[in-house]
Amino acid sequence: MQWEDIAKKAINLNITHPERYSKTDLIKTIQKKEGNYDCYNSNNYQCPQLACCWRTDCLKQ
Repeated sequence: MQWEDIAKKAINLNITHPERYSKTDLIKTIQKKEGNYDCYNSNNYQCPQLACCWRTDCLKQ
């Protein structure tokens, strides 16, 4: 997902100033807001969160 799309998603979740976050930190903040584990880019190659919208991008890291 591109930065602009991530920032839009953050704004829709009432996360202010997404430009102040790194990509990883912003995605983790979004994950928490959505009620998920904030595990993006944590090198968990056995990730059990199959429905996570970040999963494909995360596992590429």
